[in-house]
Amino acid sequence: MKRAPSAELPSLLAALDPGAGLAQRHLWLIHLLDWVRGQRDSVPAAVGRVQLFLDAVEARPEVQQRLQAWWATLVEHVDITTLLADFGFAPRTALVSEVAERLRTKLLPGSPETIDASELFMLALPSEFDAQWLAALDEAQLTRLVALLAPPGDEAQAGPSRWHRALLDAITYCAGQILSTGFAPELRLRMSESARDAQPFHALIRDVESLRVEVVHALRTPDRLDEAAQRLRERLEACRAAAATVYTHFEDNGISVGLVFRLRQLRERILRVRELLDCLLSPKPAVTAARLLAHLVMVGQERRSLRALLASNSSLLAAKVAERSAETGEHYITRTAPEYRAMVRKAAGGGAVMAFTTLAKFGLYALALSAFWAGFWAGVNYAATFVLIQLLHLTVATKQPAMTAPAMAAKLKEIGTSGAIESFVDEITHLVRSQVAAVLGNVLVVFPAVLVLALLIALATGSPAISERQAAHVLESQHLLGPSLFFAAFTGVLLFASSIIAGWTENWFVLNRLDSALQYNPRITRLLGGERAARWARFLRENLSGFAANISLGFMLGLIPAFAGFFGLGLDVRHVTLSTGQVAAASAALGPTVLHSPAFWWAVAALPLLGALNVTVSFYLAFSLALRAQNVSGVDRSRIYAAIRARLRSAPMSFFVPARRPA
Repeated sequence: MKRAPSAELPSLLAALDPGAGLAQRHLWLIHLLDWVRGQRDSVPAAVGRVQLFLDAVEARPEVQQRLQAWWATLVEHVDITTLLADFGFAPRTALVSEVAERLRTKLLPGSPETIDASELFMLALPSEFDAQWLAALDEAQLTRLVALLAPPGDEAQAGPSRWHRALLDAITYCAGQILSTGFAPELRLRMSESARDAQPFHALIRDVESLRVEVVHALRTPDRLDEAAQRLRERLEACRAAAATVYTHFEDNGISVGLVFRLRQLRERILRVRELLDCLLSPKPAVTAARLLAHLVMVGQERRSLRALLASNSSLLAAKVAERSAETGEHYITRTAPEYRAMVRKAAGGGAVMAFTTLAKFGLYALALSAFWAGFWAGVNYAATFVLIQLLHLTVATKQPAMTAPAMAAKLKEIGTSGAIESFVDEITHLVRSQVAAVLGNVLVVFPAVLVLALLIALATGSPAISERQAAHVLESQHLLGPSLFFAAFTGVLLFASSIIAGWTENWFVLNRLDSALQYNPRITRLLGGERAARWARFLRENLSGFAANISLGFMLGLIPAFAGFFGLGLDVRHVTLSTGQVAAASAALGPTVLHSPAFWWAVAALPLLGALNVTVSFYLAFSLALRAQNVSGVDRSRIYAAIRARLRSAPMSFFVPARRPA
């Protein structure tokens, strides 16, 4: 049976020993706060325990003396400025080091034997519940607590209190970090010209020192103190505004996750200085101190979270990747009947090229290579095919969804305007029928093309392109009731991943200004000549995203099954165009009798579902990422889905063929 809170308190007070060792003194604080939390299920109960503690200490003068001695020893040996100035910030200005630090914090236990107030704070107040009960303490309780902790005669000291001096030191340390980040060349050179000319960071330390003089000086007046505080606030706002101009540079010149991390740290430090300044000038220091501690508890929760770190610092990169993909994706959406027919022609050309890829894959099988090298050369085969299709301005149907989804989501920026939902549903219909055209163009050409090529090979060599055993295995592996549908969904994930790689690569290319380097670098222009260097730079700028997507997808399709087989996972890929070509090759090897084989018809029945899963999964993942990048709310998403369902009921054919224009 659990003891009542009032029964546990005497043993806690009896254990209070200001002369104990460092770890034992801190352990007493941890045990006390754990007693205050209780079961962490009731804020009023925790506040009531604080009241019990105050009453018990006030009723026993000898306990109050020991508590004051313990508190004096604590503040003398523990550096509270690390908590006020540095808690919640990365010890180094790099995202990778911060990830490693958070992993260390999550995986390794902390020790109470420390003079770092930040480490002690994490041990003593580890949960969100601590922020709740701290914020619930009223002014009377906080005032009584301060009176119990303050040594006799502490109020009579001349000049600022120990708390005010700690706040001033923390403001100075924070300002130094802000100054260091603001002067870093990778940020300073990306600020706008007007922000650099204004030099907001140059006078920051001077304004902080002016504030310190007004607080410490015995002859200060309230007006001069208020003026110094206002100057510092204005300086901080100017620093924040100057740093914000770097985001405009990102819009045109690519995003670096590391720089985004440093900018967020800079903004958070500016906010921290404002909070410390409010505490310093507050007429109710106990109340503002409790509010600050409650805020730091929440900072500590976020400090432990890897997900929060990666999400906050990769959101802008996700938005930029989506934007880069959107630029490419616009080319894949057809809106008129001529564009629709042009898409069918491009897809047909892509299907014809993929016929050669299918037979080349069987040729690689005949070499009986080891698993890795078979996967590697299969990846080379796929990648070379996809790049060739790109250079010939043809298309592969399954490459489109991950590119078109961000283009669709980009149109949601104006979702609040009238008619925006209907306009967006129109775009959905354009997209779906573009996909239908591309899939049909690929599949309806690759099947007969592979049949013809396989028959020509059989006539030229006297033996079928693949053996009957291979053909039977192909049909069995493509069976509708087998794992093919799961593999097709997994292939959709790879298609989405290739679009992310494409967007990231283009962002990296732009961020490092490689197009400009190729066009103007003296060594390159001497080697290639000015005009050729400019053409190469323009060509890479326009095609790099496609190269990255095609090459990465090719090698993922080839190598992932090999790596999965090494670990015994049995994972494979199912690309609808390649699968259709394989079924055609198997049909050519087995001859007309294949039409009487149930395995053939099961494989044929699986092909439409393979295409649907390839397209749907990759589009869904890309569209979800783009929605988050565009900050589309759940309510707006519900409106969009309802409008799509309404269009399906009213005009289902608009999703498959373009409407005929009236004569």
